[in-house]
Amino acid sequence: MEAIFHEKQEGSLCAQHCLNALLQAPYFTAVELAALAGQIDEQERSQMAEGGVQSEDYRKFVQQPSSNVDDSGYFSVQVIASALKVWGLDLVPYKSQNPLAESARSDPTLQCAYICNFRDHWLTIRKIGNQWFNLNSLLVGPELISDTYLALFLAQLQDGGYSIFIVDGKLPECSADPLLRLKPAVQREKPCLISELKEAFTLSQEDDEDKVYSDALNRTLAESIQMENDCLQAALSMSLSEYQSASTSSSLSLSGGIASNYQYEQQPAATPDREMSEQEMLEAAIRMSMETS
Repeated sequence: MEAIFHEKQEGSLCAQHCLNALLQAPYFTAVELAALAGQIDEQERSQMAEGGVQSEDYRKFVQQPSSNVDDSGYFSVQVIASALKVWGLDLVPYKSQNPLAESARSDPTLQCAYICNFRDHWLTIRKIGNQWFNLNSLLVGPELISDTYLALFLAQLQDGGYSIFIVDGKLPECSADPLLRLKPAVQREKPCLISELKEAFTLSQEDDEDKVYSDALNRTLAESIQMENDCLQAALSMSLSEYQSASTSSSLSLSGGIASNYQYEQQPAATPDREMSEQEMLEAAIRMSMETS
């Protein structure tokens, strides 16, 4: 498949891509096709002038833009036919009563190639080696078409509004011909449209950007939570230290008060034969605690 020449779509130069795909080499450029279009325009102008340059038809004709080329890169079927004549090739409408067309409709595999047109788009279907390929420049690569599917594929194109032309004549031998005769192509997956690939790439980029943003947001949130936790731990540690310090001071005061009160109770002025009981010591401690509070 790599040996097959395939030009991908650039602008509206599908006519150029179509011709080069047919000939399997970059023989034509947009400049050369534009020159052919200019020659055809001049021929048409000369034909119109035969009726008189002062005629209404001639004045209308010269005021209209070219029907063979435009600024987007579109070229008419006349330009394509003129380009193919250089190679000794002709175009025959697929639906015509030409014997070649009747034969093609009966068995499309008997021909060598088809050129198809829908509005401003041109594409080539060609046999390379012993296999058929859709060389549409809108695809990322050549599409393998089986012999049994070719007739159905052409019918689908017709139903879609395409005009089909049979390429009449002997195509030049291309480098892919002998390779594919020796080793036929195998295609496990059909090529997608270039537009689908670009869309997928764009979506992939958006997903990557979303992931980067999401990761950054998650990191920021994690850092914020960690900072809050650190601040909370510091505040708790400070509060606990202050609480422990206050508790120590209170305990010392309470112990001192109890001892003083006990000593006072034990002085000789008090009742000497009476000893302080545990209950009395507890009550004294409670009183001191309440006074301290």
